Order: sequence, then structure tokens, then C-alpha cells
Amino acid sequence: MSQELIETISGGIATITLNRPESRNSLTPAMMKGLAEALPRLAADPAVRVVVLTGAGRAFCAGGDVKSFAARAGGGGAVESFEGRVSDLRARMEMVRWLHEMPKPTLAVIPGPAAGAGLSMALACDMRIAADDAKMTTAFSKVGLSGDFGGSYFLNQLVGAARARQMYFTAEVVKADEALRIGLVNRVVPYEQLDKAAADYAQELLALPTIAVGYMKKNLNTGLRSNLSDVLDSEATNMIRTFETEDHKGAAKAFVEKRPPQFSGR
Repeated sequence: MSQELIETISGGIATITLNRPESRNSLTPAMMKGLAEALPRLAADPAVRVVVLTGAGRAFCAGGDVKSFAARAGGGGAVESFEGRVSDLRARMEMVRWLHEMPKPTLAVIPGPAAGAGLSMALACDMRIAADDAKMTTAFSKVGLSGDFGGSYFLNQLVGAARARQMYFTAEVVKADEALRIGLVNRVVPYEQLDKAAADYAQELLALPTIAVGYMKKNLNTGLRSNLSDVLDSEATNMIRTFETEDHKGAAKAFVEKRPPQFSGR
């Protein structure tokens, strides 16, 4: 993995840190390649039960590197076909699908600005915790772009069509307290308390029945794009699957014995 990404795994929690603090962790090709490799691997690793995504320093991610956009607009270098450029971008964008759909909880820890593709990546995670001075913006209209990395999907679901359009068209900057009010983030804490609060949040997610949470995500994602009949089919299938897990059997026994359950993710 590139030094522009730092990956650590400890006690069932995998943390990926975007590590370009000098540029507010704006994305480079190496970072996107590293994320595309890491996320499917962590999703498949039975020792990993929670995935945390964060940024180094006082930013989450400023999105794409606008300096590279300007250089491309200036011409020069090899010219790739339109279709090739679309295909390349679509492949890079798979990372948000992994964050959103992997069968274990994902948590974005937002120490500062999240903009453009960086905001989309944070929104792809299941949960978000932000510092009280963090700011979020789609940013794309400021540079004449339409947006990528799934933000159009996630914002519609989280804040509704009208606010999503406002955020995209005007690139409004949403402060942390407003982000909490409209459901863009789950928790807001003072910056000085963010590390501890994020670690506590990750531990809460770690204590959940991981297999059941994975199937909950499948059900909820089905509900976003399908009708009631499809959701009922999904729920019935996944409910029977979870009846067979060690986590369910142990929790049922703990309930009868009037003690808290302890989940192992099996």
C-alpha cells in the first residue's frame, strides 16, 4: 500500500487513513488504487469486523486533486478516448460500493473538510462522526463538474431530493452542527475529543453481531432500490440465515439466562 494510505488492523478494527495532510488528503491515482485493493480484501477478512476511514491532520478528504484537473485541461500528454476515460473513472468509483455494501459496518471519521469525492466517500460509509468544526461540501459546481463517487445517490437518500439538489447546484458549505441536524452525520464532538469518541464508536460497532449487521445492510440496501415484495424476500432469506449463526444461538441463550450477549461475528 502506498504511503499516501496508512492501514492498521487492531482488535478486529481496520483503519485506513488518507495520508496527504499537506493537500487536505486530496485523492491521487495511487490512493485510489490502494483503496480499490484494500477494501475488498478487508471485506473478505474474517478477522476484520469494522472498517474505519479517516484522514490525516485536520481534514478528511478534499476530493480530487484540482491541480491535476487544471493540468489536464491545459492539454499535452497522451490522449485517451472518451470511452476509456469513462471506464477508468467507473472502475475507480467501485471503492464507494465496497464501503456501502461490504458485509460489516463502516465508519467515516471526519476531522475536518470533506469535499467532492471525499464527501461522497464519507457518505458511502454506514456511520459518520465529525469534529465540531468540520465542514462538508459537494464542491463540484465550483469547478464546473457534475460529480462522481456516488454522492448523487447517497445525498438523495440521506437528506432528500431538494436539499441534495441545493448542495450540488450551489456547492453550499454545510457545517457540522447543520450536518447533524439534517442527518448527514450521526455524531458531532469537539475536535479535541474526536479520536477517543471515534475509537469508542468503533468499539460499539465491533460489539455488534457482525453477520447479522451484514445482512441488515443487504436488507436496507434492497429497500433503497426495490419494492416491498423484494424487501420481504430479502428479509425472509437473511433472517433464516442468521438463525443459524453462533451469535444468534448464544444471544438467545443469554436472553433466557438474563445476561448481556457477547458476539463473536460467527
